[in-house]
Amino acid sequence: MNAENATLPSLLLADDDETFCEVMARALRRRGFEVTVAHDAASAAHIAEADPPEYALVDLKMPGESGLALVRRLNAIEPATRIVVLTGYASISTAVEAIKLGATHYLAKPVDADDVVAAFNRDQGDETISVAANPLSVDRLEWEHIQRVLAEHEGNISATARALNMHRRTLQRKLLKRPPRP
Repeated sequence: MNAENATLPSLLLADDDETFCEVMARALRRRGFEVTVAHDAASAAHIAEADPPEYALVDLKMPGESGLALVRRLNAIEPATRIVVLTGYASISTAVEAIKLGATHYLAKPVDADDVVAAFNRDQGDETISVAANPLSVDRLEWEHIQRVLAEHEGNISATARALNMHRRTLQRKLLKRPPRP
């Protein structure tokens, strides 16, 4: 970090999508952050151990360890780090787990830099959010259950398949599909 950026808040961006990282890093720098990028959880944890960031934007699904495992590690390194989890595979179970593990907020992709900055600055929940009148579909409930069990097994597909009493390839096919509509 150079002297000019010494007063800017540090932000760690961990996402395996290089194009997304490039665009988001540029946008966050324009909003006053000193951004460091990592493309997997292990690299992000290594960076955070050397210099704990004030903020972290973490993708849920990355090669190797999941974003949830990274959230736990970042929180252990520096509990004051404000962590926002991003995902294209949003589910209630992963959102709850992310918050339990130390995330400040959880956002579903697509997302822009203003949404991210707003999420970093949110300290409290919003009681004005409307409660859904329709229950979740059976397919959505199944998908969310799979996501919860996957999170419990830290992204390990084989262990998750065993826990669900499901063939590993069947589980992989289900995970590749888009989440069903609620």
